[in-house]
Amino acid sequence: MYRYNEFDDAFLAARNAQFRAQVQRRIDGSLTEDEFKPLRLMNGLYLQLHAYMLRVAIPYGTLSSDQMRQLALIADKFDKGYGHFTTRQNIQYNWPKLPEVPDILDALAEVKLHAIQTSGNTIRNVTADHFAGAAADEIADPRPVAELIRQWSTDHPEFQFLPRKFKIAITGSPNDRAVTRAHDIGLRMVERDGEAGFEVIVGGGLGRTPVVGKVIRDFLPRADLLPYLEAVVSAYNTLGRRDNKYKARIKITVNENGIDAVRDQVEARFNELRPLFKGVDQELLAQIEAHFAAPEFAPRDEAPYALAYANDPVFRSWADTNLAAHKAPGHAIVSISLKAQGQTPGDATSDQMRLLADLADRYGHGELRISHEQNVILPHVHKSDLPALHAALKPAGLATANIGLISDIIACPGMDYCALATARSIPVAQQIAERFDALKLEHDIGPLKIKISGCINACGHHHVGHIGILGLDRAGVENYQITLGGDGTEDAVIGQRTGPGFAYDEIVDAIERIIRAYLELREDPGETFLAAYRRLGAEPFKAALYPEAAKKNAA
Repeated sequence: MYRYNEFDDAFLAARNAQFRAQVQRRIDGSLTEDEFKPLRLMNGLYLQLHAYMLRVAIPYGTLSSDQMRQLALIADKFDKGYGHFTTRQNIQYNWPKLPEVPDILDALAEVKLHAIQTSGNTIRNVTADHFAGAAADEIADPRPVAELIRQWSTDHPEFQFLPRKFKIAITGSPNDRAVTRAHDIGLRMVERDGEAGFEVIVGGGLGRTPVVGKVIRDFLPRADLLPYLEAVVSAYNTLGRRDNKYKARIKITVNENGIDAVRDQVEARFNELRPLFKGVDQELLAQIEAHFAAPEFAPRDEAPYALAYANDPVFRSWADTNLAAHKAPGHAIVSISLKAQGQTPGDATSDQMRLLADLADRYGHGELRISHEQNVILPHVHKSDLPALHAALKPAGLATANIGLISDIIACPGMDYCALATARSIPVAQQIAERFDALKLEHDIGPLKIKISGCINACGHHHVGHIGILGLDRAGVENYQITLGGDGTEDAVIGQRTGPGFAYDEIVDAIERIIRAYLELREDPGETFLAAYRRLGAEPFKAALYPEAAKKNAA
């Protein structure tokens, strides 16, 4: 993990002191709320439905055990004993008191965390593959590059007032677990003639205009990455619209100007910038890479794992669902579900956070990851420790065997918290999970990604869900649209809307009809929902969703 130097510590201390003075001026009335708003947004502080909300960056999804413990302490001391992990690999505190926010920022700085650029029209928290540094399919760990981008983008003088917010995602694997094609810039590590570089994707995004990003460079050498990124953002800063915030994202810029025209401007700017870097970025990258050395993976007897797998069906189910292949023999990547049926997706209590920190120290080299799917990962666990780890997770409600299944739902906070939301998300996710748990169909259904957003801004990534649910307001009544066939991987595609929406008390039944149609229509138990949808098309599922319309059409 990256370790802050004296400059980093001094920078955070100065920023926090500055914001403390701004908060005091707001409290004593020297600043109006309108004057305070841009200042608080620069420090990740929002005003939501019921209270302020503080969004804390978890850079490229990586946490140490000490950082996780500090997040738990903050939840207890300044909030209501829990935090919410988001699809941007952040953690949100929903109930901080304004006078105490500077104290929270100081507490974060003690463990090298902050809330800078988690909001506003600037480059946001850089996200990454949550298996980074551990995945068996990885070309190289992308996190040193993500850290380089974080340092470059933080308080960059040219990019603090972009036309709109700007999001960058990076993966070091050919299998995309970072949804790179749905970001303003997506970076996928690829190899050409034995050299590692990046496929650069621009203009992706969800929200009211969902777009799959376009490849602007199919291969960019690693040494050219930072000047090329600066060229992309600089071109967007020049071309991006400022007359209409709904048309200010780079996806609109690419659509209105065309990818070729944008590429021409980027390449011209890149040729100007490249000589100015003079290799300084590569010297810094080399220093950063030294902080990301992999732990020593010592060989050990795997017999405890084999014994538990053979004799304990509960452990076997968890292992089959929640483990992923590790690059080191005898090790596994463990995904810990924050989606126990009936719970709020992405929420973790302070006790759960402390337990996860302790287990990371005991079994996982002190490292944790937060996924954009709102779960926690222990990236480096020896197989011999998995039975003990599983046993320790069970009493805390953290051993649910559902990673990638129907109850592993991505959901935004929705109208329970968010001032922008037009419908509830959390209760819908809870009810779907409980319904299929009661039906005992979850494991029979197999891999299936449901994603729910409570408004058109699509923070729940519903456009790239195998089944996407969008909550809207229709004349003061919650109405839920369904999309099918979305995919957030390297083969990204935007899901297609099925038809009229469903009322709040109808949406769970509608999802069940889709699933039962799938179970009847699949070729065999090995055919996933997404594969069946691609083979069959939308019509059989629409017929199940809207049986009355299907009868009329048949007549």
